[in-house]
Amino acid sequence: MTNDSKLTIYHDGTCPLCAREIAHYQRQDGAGNLCFVDASAQDDLGDNLSREAALKRFHVRDADGNLVSGAAGFIRIWEVLPRWRWAARLARLPGVTPLLELAYRGFLPVRPLLARLVGRPSR
Repeated sequence: MTNDSKLTIYHDGTCPLCAREIAHYQRQDGAGNLCFVDASAQDDLGDNLSREAALKRFHVRDADGNLVSGAAGFIRIWEVLPRWRWAARLARLPGVTPLLELAYRGFLPVRPLLARLVGRPSR
């Protein structure tokens, strides 16, 4: 499931909003260093991560097996992707990561609504 030299990104493949974001990351330079796992299609996600948890919140596992979620997970991705490294540096400034985590937690309750809006076919 995970490649020893890559970050493993667990995402909800049934969420149109999440699928768009993951597709964006997959097109980036450096995406070859990321392994994308659709948690909605997997039963076994490895140690310390249930399918239910992976579908509720964004998770990333590093090559050492360390699991992070939420804003910390996005920061780990940004560190790997050259065009996003500026965001990782900004996020690492004192006090910024907790603010990003707070924003992420605020986003989670509205994610289903946004996913429905994104998933609607164009007219």
